[in-house]
Amino acid sequence: MIERPARDEHADVVIVGAGPTGLMLAAELRLAGVRPLVLERRPRSRDVPKAGGLGGQILHLLHFRGLLERFQAACTGPMPAPRFPFGGVHLDFTGVQDPPMHALPLPQQVLERLLAERAEELGVAVRRGHEVSALTQDESAARAEVLGPDGPYRVSARYVVGCDGARSRVREQAGIAFPGTTYPEVNRLAQVTLADEVTVLGNGDLEVPGSGVVRAGFTRTEHGLFGCGSAPGSRSVSLYTAEDENADYDDDSPMTLTELQDSVHRVLGARLPIAGSTRLSRFTFSARQAEHYRQGRILVAGDAAHLFPATGVALNAGLLDAVNLAWKLAAHLHGTAPDGLLDTYHAERRQAAARTLLHTRAQVALRRGHDQAAEALRELFTELLADEPALRRLGALVAGGDIRHPMPGTGHHPLAGAFAPDLTLHTGQGVTSVAALMHAARPVLLDLAGRPELHEIARAIAGDVVDVHEAKAADRDVDALLIRPDGHVAWAAALDEPAGIATPALRAALAAWFAAPGAAGSPNPPSTATTRNGSPPAGAPLGDSR
Repeated sequence: MIERPARDEHADVVIVGAGPTGLMLAAELRLAGVRPLVLERRPRSRDVPKAGGLGGQILHLLHFRGLLERFQAACTGPMPAPRFPFGGVHLDFTGVQDPPMHALPLPQQVLERLLAERAEELGVAVRRGHEVSALTQDESAARAEVLGPDGPYRVSARYVVGCDGARSRVREQAGIAFPGTTYPEVNRLAQVTLADEVTVLGNGDLEVPGSGVVRAGFTRTEHGLFGCGSAPGSRSVSLYTAEDENADYDDDSPMTLTELQDSVHRVLGARLPIAGSTRLSRFTFSARQAEHYRQGRILVAGDAAHLFPATGVALNAGLLDAVNLAWKLAAHLHGTAPDGLLDTYHAERRQAAARTLLHTRAQVALRRGHDQAAEALRELFTELLADEPALRRLGALVAGGDIRHPMPGTGHHPLAGAFAPDLTLHTGQGVTSVAALMHAARPVLLDLAGRPELHEIARAIAGDVVDVHEAKAADRDVDALLIRPDGHVAWAAALDEPAGIATPALRAALAAWFAAPGAAGSPNPPSTATTRNGSPPAGAPLGDSR
């Protein structure tokens, strides 16, 4: 028998999970004028290290929010060279000007602290030690049964978002399928300080007493994969092992230094003397994706929506989920969303995750093969990476920088759907940038060619929902940009584009993304992709909402 809640509460949005995705979503919702409630089952932030940094498109987004310098200041170690593992080989951008992929070394504990501080500054309520035990929904609300330190209670909300990880209780109770594959391998990643008896050679190779030289990069043996890398002149080394195991590890159980050394010995056949460690993490790999990111009033994001069989991509994808969802959900709550806007979260972010699954599954094929055919594939792949166009293409794929969200209609400028360029802007008030205009996470119409007719259209269709700015830019290839709060271009006018082409296209874009139903322009849904977004019968358990 379920005990009745001691009290009832209400929130516009309940976010389940105070990891990076949940905290990012909460902050973005607050910027958009929504007050979310974050519920986290753990009484405190987890001490077990997982991710070791941020990489890819999320760094550009943090720059657009004015947060990148804060995150960079929290990095205590040296910035690594732009060289990234990819399925047992490396994407090496050290000789490439303006590489498409960047990384920021930042332990997840530090990242979560920074995001929690940001959420607190914005007035977000985060309750730790509050576990959601059950969910129901009907046409008017979703309801969460919560077990808190002071007993049970209930929260009703217009929407619930599950940011509660790979074993998401929210996803399970919503009846959202999570198909895919779990691979029978355990990966261990560490940042260690080598003992004095180990010599770090000038090229990064390690000279291990009694075992000879272990080369930098990846070494493949019949027992698994070993990797090592260090900054020049440093005894701090990144270590990695991958080996097939049938053990079922608890994610909350920390890895020990002895466990790492035993894994190195099994894979490499050598004992590696280690003086200490600053990061020890263990993880398994799965390739899974939620069939639907929305079920009625329940949505999922981050690891609750997707798992990838490679390192360095999950945080990027999860945080970008949060940014994409927040402005759409806020517009829906404020009554300014065009029909179908919220469904584009599923369409856009599921498409982006499919691209990430594509390259991480390709990494599985590169990483796990042990026969001569697999060795030939890795050798040929490495040769292809010597060609800069191929290297750039793959770097953009890993970074998520190649995403072009589908736009309604036809005949779009090449920038439509892509992340906006950070142009330097000159205004009557001085020099600014596109990134600075996006700090408030609001839609922006940027006029770079003195076209007042565009301003009039924006105000007529979207009212004060869209901020209008006029500026000059030295190196521009457009007359104007309409930028969504997530930094993606909704519309662009080419240089000297005639009003007869520019104005109807702008009207359509404004109506599709930023005009409430019934406003001028009569918007159509921005995407024809469909989702299971119907609500279940009143009071039905979420697992029965099919």
